[in-house]
Amino acid sequence: MRSIVSNATPLIYLAKVGKLELLRKVFGDVLIPEEVKVEVVEKGKELGERDAYTIEKAITEGWLKVLATQSIDIPIQLDPGEIAVLSLAKKLELKEVLVDEASARMAARLLDLKPRGTLFVLLKALSMKEIDIDDFHEILNLMIRQGFRLKEEVYLEALGEAKRITSPH
Repeated sequence: MRSIVSNATPLIYLAKVGKLELLRKVFGDVLIPEEVKVEVVEKGKELGERDAYTIEKAITEGWLKVLATQSIDIPIQLDPGEIAVLSLAKKLELKEVLVDEASARMAARLLDLKPRGTLFVLLKALSMKEIDIDDFHEILNLMIRQGFRLKEEVYLEALGEAKRITSPH
C-alpha cells in the first residue's frame, strides 16, 4: 500500500456515491492538505452537502489524514487546493497525486509527479476485485449523474480498460 495526496474532486464524487472507502482499499492512507479539508468539509457542510459528513467521518477514522504544508511555486495557475496538493506531495517525496482537473494534472507532470484520477481509483479497485464490472459501470454512471465531468472518449476508454481488466486472459 502506498500513500497518496488527494484533491477535492475524487473525495467529493466517491463520497457522493457511497464509495469513499475505495480510496482506503486502493491506497491505504490518503493524505489531504488543510486547504482541501476546508473545501470539502467546511464549505461542503455550509452548502448542506451530505458527502462533507462522509469525508469528515473518514478523517475521524484516521485513514484520511489532514496535513499542513507550505506552498511551493507551481508553473501553472491553479486553485489553492490544487497548489496545496502538489506542494504536500513534493514535501513528502511522494510520486503520485490524485487530481482530476487537466491543469492540475499538467502541473503535476511538470513537477515530476504522476497524476492519478478518480477513474484510476475505480479501475484499480476493479483489478483488486474490490468491485466487479457491474459495480464499475454503476459507480461511474452515478458519479456522472452527480455532476462528475468526463469526456465521451475518456468514458469509452475507461469502459474498454474495465473490460480488459475483467476478461480472462
